[in-house]
Amino acid sequence: MTSTPARAQAPAPGLAARSALTVAALGVVFGDIGTSPLYAFKECLNPEHGVALDRAAVLGLLSLVLWGLMLVLTLKYVVFVLRADHDGEGGILALQGLAAQALERGGARPWAWRAVAGLGLLGAAMFYGDSLITPAISVLSAVEGLEVATPVFKPYVVPITLLVLIGLFFVQRWGTESVGRVFGPVMLLWFGVLAVSGLLQIAQNPGVLQSVDPRWAVRFLATHPAQSLAVLGAVFLALTGGEALYADMGHFGATPIRLAWLFIALPSLVLNYFGQGALVLADPAAIDNPFFRLFPAWATLPVVGLAACATVIASQAVISGAFSMTAQAIRMGYLPRMRIVQTSGAAIGQIYLPTMNWLLMAGVLLLVLAFRSSSALSAAYGIAVSLTMLTTTLLAGVVALRLWRWNPLAVGLGVGCFALVDVTFIVANTLKIADGGWLTLAVAALVLFIFTTWARGRRAAEQAAAQERMPLSPFVEALAHGMPHRVRGTAVFLTADADSVPHALLHNLKHNQVLHERVVVLAVRTRPVPRVPPEGRLQARELGHGVWCVTASHGFMERPDVPETLRLLAYQKGLPIESMSTSYFTSRASLGAGRLAGLGAVRQAVFGSLQRNAARASDYFQLPDNRLIEIGRRAL
Repeated sequence: MTSTPARAQAPAPGLAARSALTVAALGVVFGDIGTSPLYAFKECLNPEHGVALDRAAVLGLLSLVLWGLMLVLTLKYVVFVLRADHDGEGGILALQGLAAQALERGGARPWAWRAVAGLGLLGAAMFYGDSLITPAISVLSAVEGLEVATPVFKPYVVPITLLVLIGLFFVQRWGTESVGRVFGPVMLLWFGVLAVSGLLQIAQNPGVLQSVDPRWAVRFLATHPAQSLAVLGAVFLALTGGEALYADMGHFGATPIRLAWLFIALPSLVLNYFGQGALVLADPAAIDNPFFRLFPAWATLPVVGLAACATVIASQAVISGAFSMTAQAIRMGYLPRMRIVQTSGAAIGQIYLPTMNWLLMAGVLLLVLAFRSSSALSAAYGIAVSLTMLTTTLLAGVVALRLWRWNPLAVGLGVGCFALVDVTFIVANTLKIADGGWLTLAVAALVLFIFTTWARGRRAAEQAAAQERMPLSPFVEALAHGMPHRVRGTAVFLTADADSVPHALLHNLKHNQVLHERVVVLAVRTRPVPRVPPEGRLQARELGHGVWCVTASHGFMERPDVPETLRLLAYQKGLPIESMSTSYFTSRASLGAGRLAGLGAVRQAVFGSLQRNAARASDYFQLPDNRLIEIGRRAL
């Protein structure tokens, strides 16, 4: 879901190009999970779990972390889920579209459609909860390394964290194209530091390598049944960021992500976790911050600086992902229009949403001020991510069964095993709800409420408006009997239904009593695919008297561009449409005192507020302000 680099388009990149993509993927895809060693194993060792940290316990914890990475990240995401590309794109909403496509081919029942739609929206809503936690816990855990260097820095950890985060959100308006070039090399250095620091400790205590045996994990769970769920909630912190492997597939392709994970990220993470385990076995006092204790005193401050860079990169990836997710939700009809700024002329995925940026900043800063430590924040981290992982498992199972036509027994067993692991982590993370996990659930519930309210409200408003519409073709024929005065140029009337007379067209005739020599009634549709090829973008027919009925389609990864649509129409149909003599007419609806069908009082009030604060059509459809006429209307 992140949007820092350009999307990989080459069908068969060579070795050099594939290596470059692999390094670039490190800087975006693995930023979140790559910074997990800062806090994950420390929380596994937390004395509050009530586990005596003897040799068997440490080996058992390391084994749980290792096999969690192997089962959830490697087997589920890298081997299975990355196969589910929707025209090259990944992410929960892309997976939802692919599952809906699978149901369409299989002729599924209505409840199956509703279930797929609900799972997609649930996963997307949970992502926003994660988007608040990741920048806060990542940057805070890095800055806490200053306490290891000297306790003098302890009072300044929160203020420094706030300054770093404020700076991060303030630079979003300039985009990440130039900064993105160094993301990959910095993260490559970071993973190298993880591997070397862990390897040095393993060399002094090679006995930790016994943790590769999964029996240590089983023995730990059997020995500590009462503490197992709490410990698993901490182990899950080592797996957060796994969704990025799939969400960012559209930027790099599956192969570079697989290579980066299998040959760089996974070995480095395992070596570092094992190194932290070896250090704790040699010096139990290191449990206060086993990551930074891996380094000698002279290296602590440089590592804190590198960790801060890595956590900023991880935060940037999540923020960019929130921008992309929001843009997709807008185009799919789950959110009102917002101002979207293109920050790069080369990479369409690099966008900036001011409203979302400032909302995220406010939420992240409040989290830091409320929790004040990475240990406290870890209590709020995990429940949203684990629920997103379960929705991914179920939707991928639908795709494997209905679209790929895999063996039903194999799909059932595989998806059942993955879902069992996901549910186990969800149950483990429910123990954190009272300590902070409720926060991400509340955020996700609010987002889901807004998603469903906007979608239902739009549908109800359209149904109400449809009762007042008149068909376009008879209207054009009637014009011939009393043709108004024609003026030069082209008039484009944007409407939700290209077969009906737009509200703006009726009022233009009523008040101005003129009609342009060319009239284009244009409806813009978002199709449930990432991109629509040029040959399938337009459906146009002439109704006579210079009036055209046009439906323009675009994918949920594309920004609608009405002027570009007109240029394509002029080229395909040979129309003399000139940009400087084209006027654009839109209507802006507002709710009256009536009640929309199917919406309660609270939902109607929220829908009305969202509608009033939606971005202008000129911004969303990229219409020139100096040739735009906006006409108001009451929905009820």
